[in-house]
Parts: sequence; structure tokens; C-alpha cells
Amino acid sequence: MRDPGLRARLVSEREALADDPIVSGFMDPASTFQLGDPPQYEPGPGTSLAAQARRAGLSKWEVLYDALLDDNGRELLNSPVLNFSDGNLDADHEMLVDPNTAFGLGDGGAHAGQTCDASTTTFPLTHWARDRDGDRLSLETAAHKMTGVTAALYGLGDRGRLAPGMVADVNLIDFESLDLRRPELVAGLPGGASRLIQRCDGYVSTIKSGREILRNGETTGDLPGELIRGMR
Repeated sequence: MRDPGLRARLVSEREALADDPIVSGFMDPASTFQLGDPPQYEPGPGTSLAAQARRAGLSKWEVLYDALLDDNGRELLNSPVLNFSDGNLDADHEMLVDPNTAFGLGDGGAHAGQTCDASTTTFPLTHWARDRDGDRLSLETAAHKMTGVTAALYGLGDRGRLAPGMVADVNLIDFESLDLRRPELVAGLPGGASRLIQRCDGYVSTIKSGREILRNGETTGDLPGELIRGMR
């Protein structure tokens, strides 16, 4: 991709497709951002690829192309949609503080090579409870949304709270050191297919049913978990 001839040809082809609805809808440089490491999931409008292009006096497609080569090709581009339609996550905050909402996500792994949802349960702590510029969640609210609220929603009455008689599922977290890393592509599926994984720092210990299964992010080899069906 660093070959000047290839770069010129691909940029030219992309410019010719600028009005294509797929390109303009999902790959518009005005709403595409470099993800960075650690990743930035609520970027300001002045950091978009189109904004960078204007400042540099370059084609927005040139800037997009070159951004993919940052950090020896490990950079990722983020094109947020839906809840980011206003250019921020204020709509998310409104939903998160509503007592009628629960925090969760699931797409059955349908986009394993395009998106990475592994940070879903860390992001509320790092961004919403600690780092966000603007309205935040209290640490207690963020934790409760992901534990007690979710357990109650699915009828898991034996977990979701730290109390006598509950299943001893506990995360011990160094809150100040908690941080996400940029997703990375690995060949981790059957047949050598690729998927995105995302690592993080700050989880000191993860305990399942009273037994430690992760220590400083690394597995201990103990697997006490089991499949559960229905309400408990």
C-alpha cells in the first residue's frame, strides 16, 4: 500500500465512487475517525478524516488511505453510526440513566472481522464513569447496570449482587489503571478465519463461583463455569 502508483490508483477509484450511497453512507470521511490506541470512541468533529484533510490541503480519500498505514498498518478506522448521529454520545447517556434500560449487546458474532464488542463491559467504567468530558455515570450506577440490572432482567436471581447466598462471581478491578487497548486482528476461528479481539489492563482478578479464573488478564486454567438455562 505504500507504493505511490497503487496509492494513486486506489485513491482515484475511490474518488470516482464518492457519490455511491454505500461509500457516502458508511465510509464518509466526514464521519470517519482514526480509532487510536487507546481507542477513542467519542471523537470530536475536528478529528474526522475530512477535517484532517481540510487542514492539510489534501484529498479526504488520500488522508483516509494514509491513515490505514499508521502504526505500520495496525491503525483502525472508526465510522460510528446510530447513537452517534449527533456527533457525540449524549443520546447514550440519556438512555443509560433511564431506570427502564439495561446495558447489553449481542449480535451472535455476526461481524467478528469488522467490529469488536469485547470492550462493551469495560467502556462503561473507563469512559462513562471516569474519563468522559461531559455527563457521566456514577461508578455505582455503571456497575449496577452491568450486574444487578442485567441479572434481574434475565431472571438470574442467584447472581448480580454481592450478598450472602449469591453465586460468588466477582471482578476485582484497579479502577484507576483500567484501560482499553486497540482491537487487533487474529486468526482465531476455525479454518484459520480472522476475528478482532481486544485486550485491556486493570482487571486484577476474575472469580467465578468462588474460584479464580483470570489473574491480571491471564487465565489460570480453572473453568468452573457451566451453561445455564432459564430463570434461577
